[in-house]
Parts: sequence; C-alpha cells; structure tokens
Amino acid sequence: MASGAPRLRQNRPVTSTFPRARSGKPGYDAAEVDAFLERAREAFAAPDEIRHTAFRLVRKDGYSARHVDAALERLEEAFAAREREHAIARVGSEAYYADARAAAQEIIDRLARPAGARFRRVSPLTRGYHPADVDAFSARISAYFEKGQALPIETVRTIAFRSRYRGYHETQVDLLLDTVVRLMLAVR
Repeated sequence: MASGAPRLRQNRPVTSTFPRARSGKPGYDAAEVDAFLERAREAFAAPDEIRHTAFRLVRKDGYSARHVDAALERLEEAFAAREREHAIARVGSEAYYADARAAAQEIIDRLARPAGARFRRVSPLTRGYHPADVDAFSARISAYFEKGQALPIETVRTIAFRSRYRGYHETQVDLLLDTVVRLMLAVR
C-alpha cells in the first residue's frame, strides 16, 4: 500500500475523519459518501470506479468536498498500486511495462494528429469540448510521455475545458484522459 494511503479500519467508519462543509457551503451527501466507502472497503473497488464516482452536493450537513476528493485520490492510488503489484506478479515486470509503453504509444500517436482533428467532432447543433483547449492540453500530455516533462496527475484529473458547438466528442476525450491517469498510476 502506498504511503499516505488511508487505512481502512473494521471497527470505525472511514468517514469519521471528514469534516462537515462550513455552514452555507455545499458539501457531498454524507450518506452517499459513507455507502460508497463501505462498498470500496468490502470490494476493494477498481481505481476506475473511484475516478468515476460522483456525489450529490447538499446544502446542509454534507462532507467537505475537498477532504472527500483528497481521500478518494489516495484510495485510487492505493488500489492502483495493488493492481500493479498483482499484474507484475502475474505477467512479470517486463511484460507489464511493455503493455504500459504500448498504451502510451497509442496516446502519443493519437495526439500527433493535426490540431483540430485529434478527436471525433460532435454535430453542429451539439456542444463538445473546445478543440483549442483540448489540443493545448494534449501538447502537455505528449510532452509528458515523449520528453518526460512534469505533468501532475492532479492536473489531468481536474482539467476542465470550455464547451463549443461542433467541439470534440467529450466521451472520447474523457476516455483518453482516464487512460493517461491509469498509465500515470501504473508506472509510479
């Protein structure tokens, strides 16, 4: 388990350390957070499930979103480390890292496409991610994989793009970002 990862205890609720949101500030629905963390503890949720979990914001008696998000990130990293260890034990480190390099190369190849054509576009009547924003961030991802330039995983997790009619298909971009996060966690 990675250092800094939350320790899940059998006798005490995991969420007992989450502060409540300040009065008048929205927070995550405490019952939803508690239920998710209990399922994660029992099933050792996959990192992808953690990344895609969302909670309702409530006005009264919710958990501090900042604290819950930080705990979920630590949990995702701990579960990813466990998956990496199991995969290396199963296939060996050489095959594991060869698979990671192949996935990184697929990302590099996609992002080498011309600007404005890196992802499928939505219809003219539909909003998608602004291609200029996505293309600019794509350059940072390419520099990370090709040149080893710093790119904090937090930046990939939290990137937000403006929307635009006839923009990039959001699901396609999000899948690439999920793969980038998965690869970053895989080689830590």
